[in-house]
Amino acid sequence: MLKEERQAYIIHQINLHNKVLSSDLSVQLNVSEDTIRRDLNELAENGQVLKVYGGALSKSFQFPFQDGNVYAKESKKEIAKKAVSLIQNGMTVLVGGGTTMIELARHVPNDLQCTFFTISPLVALELAEKDNIEVVLIGGKLSRNTNIVMGSQVINELSDILVDLCLLGTNSISVEEGVTDSDWEVVQIKRAMIKASQKVGLLSIAEKLNSNQKMRVTPLRDISYLITDLVPTHQRLKEFSKHLTVI
Repeated sequence: MLKEERQAYIIHQINLHNKVLSSDLSVQLNVSEDTIRRDLNELAENGQVLKVYGGALSKSFQFPFQDGNVYAKESKKEIAKKAVSLIQNGMTVLVGGGTTMIELARHVPNDLQCTFFTISPLVALELAEKDNIEVVLIGGKLSRNTNIVMGSQVINELSDILVDLCLLGTNSISVEEGVTDSDWEVVQIKRAMIKASQKVGLLSIAEKLNSNQKMRVTPLRDISYLITDLVPTHQRLKEFSKHLTVI
């Protein structure tokens, strides 16, 4: 594989899953980790990715938040519109972080009256623009890589609440493995969020369907809704619809 092809693959994986590990890319591309590190350094120098220890991040995580760096932005807008339909007046809602969640916050109607808990300062700022929304930012150590709060303090605070609905973005989802991720800290936070919720909606662009990461967050039986940019009757959603409600 030519360097240009290899780097194009790397950029696509970073855009799709937000984060990649050098060790995983080495296996996927059948090259040394040194080769991957050189590729990531070159892509970072060119401003195409954010280099971090052990891998790289999508530039959509760079603060201040820049819309032009958001991958599949129109698809995420469509997902956000669908997800908002699940929120009713008087609800307590727990939401995660990431670009899809920011779109969700932007699409919340101004006349909606409910309480939002979130682990994302960026999502909290978007929600604070709404006149009738009460916003509770859960405290903890801010991850500079993902712009969400992490750690045991977050998990402890989540254990003290029970919300009507949790809305989460996802790294990967499949019928066989359920919801998976590549970051162990993120896995623990998402598990705590799911446990704190009566119902859970998972937001995912279609490209992430039937993909897997190394660490399991939860099986599909713990998810109430799957919200994608596809029509609910799409063939790719047929197997998922046997386990949860597809929107």
